[in-house]
Amino acid sequence: MDPLRQQSRVAGELIVPTERGLWCEAGGFHIDPWRPVDVAVVTHAHADHATPGCGRYIASANTLALMRSRMSGTIGGTTPAFGERVRLGTVTVSLHPAGHVLGSAQVRVEPDEGPVWVVTGDYKTEADPTCEPFEPVACDTLLTECTFGLPIYRWPDSAEVFGDINAWWRANAAAGRTTLLLTYALGKAQRVLAGLDASIGPIGIHGALKGPTEVYRAAGIALPDTVHAGPDSAADLKGVGLIIAPPAAASTPWVRRFKGPGGMRTAFVSGWMRVRGRRRWGSVDRGFVLSDHADWDGLIDTVRRTGASRVGVTHGSSEPLARYLQERMGLDTFVVPTRYRGEGGETDGGDGAAQNGEDA
Repeated sequence: MDPLRQQSRVAGELIVPTERGLWCEAGGFHIDPWRPVDVAVVTHAHADHATPGCGRYIASANTLALMRSRMSGTIGGTTPAFGERVRLGTVTVSLHPAGHVLGSAQVRVEPDEGPVWVVTGDYKTEADPTCEPFEPVACDTLLTECTFGLPIYRWPDSAEVFGDINAWWRANAAAGRTTLLLTYALGKAQRVLAGLDASIGPIGIHGALKGPTEVYRAAGIALPDTVHAGPDSAADLKGVGLIIAPPAAASTPWVRRFKGPGGMRTAFVSGWMRVRGRRRWGSVDRGFVLSDHADWDGLIDTVRRTGASRVGVTHGSSEPLARYLQERMGLDTFVVPTRYRGEGGETDGGDGAAQNGEDA
């Protein structure tokens, strides 16, 4: 029987999809629930994974700090260190670095008897100085995201991408043009900041970036000096500065005050620029390929390194990846339903509002 058609095969197993998200009955918790629940194990602080209103959160310290910077109300919970074992019901849970954004974690769930499961959440295998590096976790059953689960998605070297961004900014500044980079407020924006050459000119950030960026700095992440991009800094940024903002900001009156004597040039920074570029983002001048998700090679390599014999795929190009793993690698695969829509880039990706496109 084709496992790609058996989305309910996980029913009755250690972790099952429900209307509230992934549920582990043996441990009495949900992983990245879509609605408020009693106990939520959270992989990372993006709005489509960190739901407000839960009774208790279990997440890394940096994830909880980022959640608190974006959510109102009390955010209480437990912050185990990476690798620390936490007993919940009849299972043992531990968090392991996912390399997606600061604090992002994979969730390892070990029952008293039976196979060990790992839920990756969102992850990338590429080096990134702004978050904890990804670590493959051995398991029997792996639930992996596959936002970019097609062979066309292979990322260029990030150092070359930042070289291109800085060269473009330098050329714009020489021509009296302000540079506007559109990207997501939590994770990608800080990664972009870390790769900028601050000697070119001043760097401004949209207000949606302020809270997450402060958390990154408090965690010891080295970032260049920035100013809040507003009326007080407009004169200094015009014509020479670079401004980072969420995508929706480009269509608001806010952006007009920053145009330099030579105008303004705009770029979008996203994994989708690998193939969609100007066709998808016709209103920008450039597209730079930089993603906080694993590309095709990263996904395949991760599956191999975990040693998993069963792989559930979710959150992206699920069926193509599942079929490849089944037919080419001989693995038992299944598709896990999800409400996450990945890196669509349709929404602002800003202050907790995005449900897709928060982390392209």
